[in-house]
Amino acid sequence: MMFWKFLFCVRCLHVVSLAVINGSPETCPADISSGCGDDWEGEFFSGIPKIKYEGPSSKNPLAFKWYNAQEEILGKKMKDWMRFSVAFWHTFRGTGGDPFGAPTKMWPWEDGTNSVAMAKRRMRANFEFIDKLGVDLWCFHDRDIAPDGKTLEESNANLDEVVALAKELQGGKIHPLWGTAQLFMHPRYMHGAATSSELGVYAYGAAQVKKAMEVTHYLGGENYVFWGGREGYQTLLNTDMERELNHMARFFEAAVAYKKKIGFKGTLLIEPKPQEPTKHQYDWDAATAANFLRKYGLEGEFKLNIECNHATLSGHSCYHELETARINGLLGNIDANTGDPQIGWDTDQFLTDIAEATMVMLSVVRNGGIAPGGFNFDAKLRRESTDVEDLFIAHISGMDTLARGLRNVAKLIEDGSLAELVSKRYQSFDTELGALVEAGKADFELLEKKAMEWGEPKVPSAKQELAEMIFQSAL
Repeated sequence: MMFWKFLFCVRCLHVVSLAVINGSPETCPADISSGCGDDWEGEFFSGIPKIKYEGPSSKNPLAFKWYNAQEEILGKKMKDWMRFSVAFWHTFRGTGGDPFGAPTKMWPWEDGTNSVAMAKRRMRANFEFIDKLGVDLWCFHDRDIAPDGKTLEESNANLDEVVALAKELQGGKIHPLWGTAQLFMHPRYMHGAATSSELGVYAYGAAQVKKAMEVTHYLGGENYVFWGGREGYQTLLNTDMERELNHMARFFEAAVAYKKKIGFKGTLLIEPKPQEPTKHQYDWDAATAANFLRKYGLEGEFKLNIECNHATLSGHSCYHELETARINGLLGNIDANTGDPQIGWDTDQFLTDIAEATMVMLSVVRNGGIAPGGFNFDAKLRRESTDVEDLFIAHISGMDTLARGLRNVAKLIEDGSLAELVSKRYQSFDTELGALVEAGKADFELLEKKAMEWGEPKVPSAKQELAEMIFQSAL
């Protein structure tokens, strides 16, 4: 045993001496045995440079082809249209495991524990990744960045220790796009948190949100998200749905009050999802969530975080959900991912479909941008993708796809044909009577008189195929 310890020490000294001789930074490349402690300050992603824009002709997988952060498109820099964010849970806690198989990857810096020391190591890797990718924002769940303790007090202490390091590593440039509390994984939340039938769970969930909101505020977060993963039901036979919805509203009201008490200026966001893990979640889609907010008088306090894959599960396109949120004044943030049309569950894939990305960006441009929201990559590597560089390639591909979508929107606006087609379709309302209808001043008597005067109306073609042709020409 002493002999192997001696060899290990010699190996560590050799690595350090080579770094000094070559004038390069120390790295923490392949495994935990390299001697990197939890306070390691060298490179986790050795050999991967800062990602730069090289243009559409580039064949370099570690370079942007379409996303040029400082380039102005439609009056804003691309980085300001996008506001890209790295999701800590998928990027640094993703294991490749699924309901049918064990994890397929463990990153080189992992030691197999969920300790505070390991959490700090992950946090250092997170900020190196963010820096090399060239973004300023990140997102987190409380229990993803710091381990759950045996008591609430211990959990809070763990979180405080990791958050203190995150604050230091952020510097003056990086901060969270949003934070949230993980109220769905622990067995205590099997019936939900805000909608649990147990008052003790409701109180515990409130305490966890209180703390998560505090640390989000401390880290300079711009938003706070509520994803009701367990806020729903499996069967109505044992569920008092009205009471649960009332409880959830009271929970959100308390969150609003605490946000104001601590001086948090960020936007509160609800993330709709129809099902999985519950049979029916109460925030099924954008329209359902908007109705909930109106019913309880919360529409001025919350906006929506629209996830494209959740839109698919609700039977809608991402474009539909974004437009529904936008026209209701509720579009706050986008979780940039997609699902597989042949798989009926939440696969959280990186968005790489140019047409879908173009429609997403149509909504964003019509909204005038989404700040203080942004595009969070709530997406994970495929189970079969196990190389560290795959983390960069996936994010680069997602960023380039949305950037290409923005460029396509600029083409559509410059061309004007699609907007003209839509405007022409509704031109009958650009009349004196049409104006009265849209102003709510045309009663049934007036409309009946006009119907009798005009006779059977002529209904023109909607020109769907032409609209699709124009759209496709911009891709």
